[in-house]
Amino acid sequence: MRFVVEFRPHAFADVAEAFSWYEGQRAGLGPEFEADLEHAVDLLTRTAAAGPMVHRGVRRVLLRRFPFALYYELAAEKVKIRGVIHTKRHPSTWKRRS
Repeated sequence: MRFVVEFRPHAFADVAEAFSWYEGQRAGLGPEFEADLEHAVDLLTRTAAAGPMVHRGVRRVLLRRFPFALYYELAAEKVKIRGVIHTKRHPSTWKRRS
């Protein structure tokens, strides 16, 4: 079974901010960040329970190359990504989001 991945609005904003920052550091680094993110999302479509539970039904999966974590919830056959947070930020950043 393949899961459907849904990015919450805050998670989209997280991705856009990170992409912009990396692209500003070096041309072409933004798409490299996106590719790493896509790899993590692809993993979740196949094995949504791959990430460990970190808080009340919320799981986390780390990107391979970039210091970001995807915080997500499982709902039936859907993966709801609540945040794409830099690992240096306080981990409760995603908790304030609906």
